[in-house]
Amino acid sequence: MPYVIRFFILLSVVLLAACCRTPEPKVDLQAEENKAIVRRYLMDVWSEGNLSLVNEIFSRDFVGYTSGKESERGIEGVKQLVSRFRTAFPDIHYTLEDEIVERDKVVTRWTARATHKGDWAGITPTNKQVIYTGMNIFRIAGGKIVEEYFEFDSCNFLQQLGAVPPPAHE
Repeated sequence: MPYVIRFFILLSVVLLAACCRTPEPKVDLQAEENKAIVRRYLMDVWSEGNLSLVNEIFSRDFVGYTSGKESERGIEGVKQLVSRFRTAFPDIHYTLEDEIVERDKVVTRWTARATHKGDWAGITPTNKQVIYTGMNIFRIAGGKIVEEYFEFDSCNFLQQLGAVPPPAHE
């Protein structure tokens, strides 16, 4: 077979392979970095109590919202919240159930487990273990958390502590 024909056959095979190849999925590095920031917050700050990370992963201008109302502001506000909660529930541990990233937002759905060992919101320690679920929406800018929207099943949480009676059965 002449050299030119072999060349064109080989070229055709290479071009056909290139056209039919499944493209590699793109990895959004920013999305992965944003998920890592949120994981560090939930796992290292909340579950492990590493408050020094708050300076690294939160903006000075941070604002947090719980049930639609502003609940904490700034780095010190985050540290105070985590410290108060971990004093009451020192063994708190989060399990991430879902993470969704879209542009500058990370949405998490989680389950937390903790034992009530200290005063919390006027409730004396019960030594009861609580298991509760919640969701957060974080907005990240410049590699730092600037905003958080937090929702959790507070009624179930308080019922487990015995602070709210369970619903009456009909």
